[in-house]
Amino acid sequence: MPNFFSKIKKIFLDALFPIKCLNCQKEGSYLCSDCFSLIEMNNKQYCPFCTPAKIVFDSKTCLGCRKKGKKLNGLFFAAPYQNFIIRKIIYQYKYGSFSKSLAKTLSLIIINHFKLIDQKPHFFKDKSNFIFMAVPLSKKKEKWRGFNQAKEIAKELSFYYKIPLIDKVLVKTKDTVSQTELSSKEREENVKNAFRCLNGNTIKDKKIILVDDVFTTGSTMEECAKRLKENGAKEVWGIVVARE
Repeated sequence: MPNFFSKIKKIFLDALFPIKCLNCQKEGSYLCSDCFSLIEMNNKQYCPFCTPAKIVFDSKTCLGCRKKGKKLNGLFFAAPYQNFIIRKIIYQYKYGSFSKSLAKTLSLIIINHFKLIDQKPHFFKDKSNFIFMAVPLSKKKEKWRGFNQAKEIAKELSFYYKIPLIDKVLVKTKDTVSQTELSSKEREENVKNAFRCLNGNTIKDKKIILVDDVFTTGSTMEECAKRLKENGAKEVWGIVVARE
């Protein structure tokens, strides 16, 4: 009976407040097929840290950045953040309606990217030993937003690719200021020692797919990768919807 009433409630709400494309307002979905086609999908692999972005051919962070001690093994991003539709959806997801249901739309963008990319992720060949994990929010930030936007996307990807999602191992222990207006160096200092692992045995020798919504300088994801590897993770790969 609870499922029946939930379905009735959904039908009622959909009738009163139909889902519309966030770009063109066409009813039916948050992103219609026409507007989806306006997103320029990335089909290359780039080093996460090089500016300007450097194409790599082994799916990894480039050799120069690895020599600098970078811990993130590599990054997959679906589209450039400069795309106006991508920016609009991510903004609504994080700061607008606070709708968890947008996670499905954003995860579909990532899935479409993987269908087009030249170098397929390692977990396409062998899923064993891989786990999904989301970049955590502080308790205060998650309470304010109502959910962790990265975790909701990770849930969708975990379900689609049939790879486990591990939660509450990597946690954020420091309330950092918004990274938006900070320089690259300030971002590094802002997130320094902001994360820790609660149970290293859970991730020992695991290959972690770390999910977030946007990658800018990589300070946050790199700090997470550092903590995860200090606690026994074998590899840490980043996946995001967009890269600035």
